[in-house]
Formats: sequence, C-alpha cells, structure tokens
Amino acid sequence: MKDYSAALAAAGPRYRPDAPKTLDFARLQRLSGAVAVFGVLIAPFSPDPLAAVAGGLVPWIVLHLVTTGPSFPAIVPFYLLWQWLQVYGRVFVGMVEGERMSSSIYGPWVADAYWYMLASVVVLALAFRFVLASGPVPPDTERAHLTWRPFDLFLVYLAALGFSMAAGHAIGVLPAIYQQINAVAQFKLAALFLLFAVVLTTRRGIPFLVIAIAIEVVVGFSGLLSDFKAPFIVLALAALAARISWSGTASIVAGMLAALLLVMSLFWTSIKQDYRGVATAGVETQALQIPIGERIGYVARQALAIGQTDWAKASHALLHRLAYVDIFGSVIAVDKEARQQTFMQQWNEAFQHVFQPRFLFPNKAQLSDIDVYLRLTRGDASDAIRSTTSISVGYIAENYVDFGVPAMFAGVFVLGLLLAAVVRYVMSAPLPWMVREATAAAILYTVGGTGVELSLPKILGTAVMFLIVYALLIKFAYPVGLRWLDERATRRQGRVASR
Repeated sequence: MKDYSAALAAAGPRYRPDAPKTLDFARLQRLSGAVAVFGVLIAPFSPDPLAAVAGGLVPWIVLHLVTTGPSFPAIVPFYLLWQWLQVYGRVFVGMVEGERMSSSIYGPWVADAYWYMLASVVVLALAFRFVLASGPVPPDTERAHLTWRPFDLFLVYLAALGFSMAAGHAIGVLPAIYQQINAVAQFKLAALFLLFAVVLTTRRGIPFLVIAIAIEVVVGFSGLLSDFKAPFIVLALAALAARISWSGTASIVAGMLAALLLVMSLFWTSIKQDYRGVATAGVETQALQIPIGERIGYVARQALAIGQTDWAKASHALLHRLAYVDIFGSVIAVDKEARQQTFMQQWNEAFQHVFQPRFLFPNKAQLSDIDVYLRLTRGDASDAIRSTTSISVGYIAENYVDFGVPAMFAGVFVLGLLLAAVVRYVMSAPLPWMVREATAAAILYTVGGTGVELSLPKILGTAVMFLIVYALLIKFAYPVGLRWLDERATRRQGRVASR
C-alpha cells in the first residue's frame, strides 16, 4: 500500500493532526446516556412507562457493545440505532394517542412485539461485537484521504451519480442482473462519503459538498421513496468516521441540518401519496411512468405552496410511519390464532430466492413482500400502512414465524453475523482506512436504510450480492481509482511546490 506520509506533510496548514477530534464514539456514548435519562423523564407521561424506560436504555447498551474497539466503522451504530428508533417510536405513538400498546387494535401482541424487537436490536449488536471486536486496526493510511483533492472526489461522485441514474434505466432492460447493477450503483454513497470526509476535515471544497447535497435532495425527491435523506445521513457518518473537531458552530450547523431534514420529511409525508399517483400515472405499480422533469416540477409546485401543508397531520403520519411495531403485533395475533407450524418456511424461501440467480433461472418468480405480508397478517392493515409503496412484515417478524420465542433470536443473531462478516471483510481490505469506511457505509446503508421492515430475502440477497460485487470492485476497480486520485494529488503538490 502506498506510503502517504510525505503527501500528508504537504497537504497544507488547514489539517492539523494533533488537533482534538471530539466527534467520536465516546461522544455518542455520552449522548446515549442522555437518551436513557430522557426515557426516565417521559415515563410518567407515557401509557407504557416501563417500555419508555427500558427502550431509552437500549442505545446505551448498543453503543457500549459496538463502539469499544477501533475496527467498528461509523455505519454500524447508525444501522443499529435506526432500527431501535423504529421500535422506540411506538412509545411516542402511545403518548400522542393516550393509549397503551396492549389496548391497541391487536391487543397485547403489540406489547409483545415491542419487547421482542427491542431484544432483537441488542442481539444484532452482540453479533456485530462478536465478529468485529477483534477486527483490524486503522493502518498507516488512516489519513490517506486527506491528500486527495475535493474537486477530484466531486468528479468521482458525479461519475458514480451518472452510473446510478443509468442503472435505473438499465434495470428495466436487463432485469435478470438487477442485483448486480444495483450493487455497483450504490457506490455513489461511498463517493459521497469520501467527498464529505475530506471537505469536513480539511475545510476545503465546501461548495462541492453543498452542490452534492443539493443534487441528492433533488434526485431523492424525484423518486418514489424518501431518498432525499441519504446525503444528510452520509454527511453525519462521514463526520463521525473522520473524527472531526466539535464546536459550538458545528453544533448549530448540525441542528440546522437536522431541522431541515425534519421539515423535508414532513413535507414529503404530506405529498407522497398524491405524488406517487402522479409519478406512476395512476397505475398500480412501483415503476415510474412520467419523465423526471415532470416529477420534479410537481414537487416544486407543492413546495411553493408549502404554507398550505397541514403540519400536525403530517407529523402524526410520519410518527406512525416511523414506528414499525404494530405490523409485527398483527403477525403474532394471526400466528396465535392459526397455530400452524411453519418451521423455517421464511428462511427456506429466502435461501431459494437468493441462491437461484435470475440470469440462471429467468423464470424465477418475482420477490413479493406484499404476498408474504398478506399471508402472515391476513391482510389486516390500517389505511396508513396501505398507502406505502411496499409492505413488509420485516425480518424480525419472519424469524418469529419460523422459530417462535426464544429461538427467533438465534435467527436474528445469524443475520447479524452475516452482515458483520461482510463489514469485516471490507474493513480488512488493503485500502486506505476511509475508503474502507465509505464502502462499509454504502453496503450497510443499503441493507439498513429501511430498518426493521426489510425482509429476510432482501437482507440475505443484498448481503451476498454486495459481498461478491464489492470483492471484485476492490480487487480490480478500486486500485485504478485510487491511482488516479493519488496521481492528481501528486501533480497538484508538485505545482504548489514549484511556486
């Protein structure tokens, strides 16, 4: 691996290796302690006080499991905490509606689902710790990314963005290799991560960062899903991975960005149902039917009329969409009533789907989360759930149906081992450390972006396919890109030195 010491010495005065970097896992752990205290404070006002206290303690447990060594990339705590938030959100739904979980439409099964899901998040954390606790430590190239030019990384991002957009059209033409194309397309997230990490640490190229976020927001609003949130999450992950120094100004900027993301999420919640009807031309499909210009134009018109948004209604809908517990509760209710033995049916179907690649089995049935949802819940769902583009009971509920309690936690643990093994492979690759962080973020964000609602086949398929595709990219494509970045940086340093 290249020696970057001389290049780092010439990187310029803006980067100070000895400057304190306080946005780190220790800060996250302290913040998790505040969340635990918050859970205690809101308990008297919650219809489920024990659930509020115990749920608030889970982030502290998780972060003390997965942030205690140098081999844990920044994406791991995000992956786990995002799933925790989808569970803990049910406490706030109860507070807003003034109703205990056990008094909801599915009775005590929702309360059971809440505890099973909280326990599953901890089990996942244990699996990651088991695999990554003795993982690789940062190599001598830990700061190699600081020698690269923000402009060059922006060009890499634009190239990845172009491929990602082209992939969306190619998938319609070559559906048999959808997973492979999609895996390569997600490199865009890794390119964003590297650009953000360099800009945040060196404080050079801030316009490129702003432009990249703006592009991602526009592209995100033109799809069917809420992809506009990705650049903000990647920005936070890059800041954590780069261990940037923290200050009052950084806190203000972070707060403003968080507020902006919340406003956009509420705005999207208020328009998404009508927008999806327009984008699909009223056809019952998840495929876009009208050009991107018309879709962006529709969103822009709605944004100009943002003053007419019913923020209270949007907030209520967003909270219900965030909390993903009641669906699991409906699965438990049906399972208790049917009492049918379906040992490993979900796992067997997942393995059959994953290990029968479509290019070898072109007649393989399309993966349908909705079919599984209807079978396991008997179609019982609220109108709010039906308004989403995809309905899934989630991998935790599928493990419950296959194994029951407590064996379901073994299935969750195995999934955690698989994902952690993919992360460990990437973090052990002969690459600069920040490139490893960026690649792990792209992979695990794709798996965990939808959180607990992702189905077993999608988790298995995504993990296996990403491992294969990125093993090939790391072997053959990454060295070419790294050489290009190094050569561009060397030429720039030569020009600076000659002045």
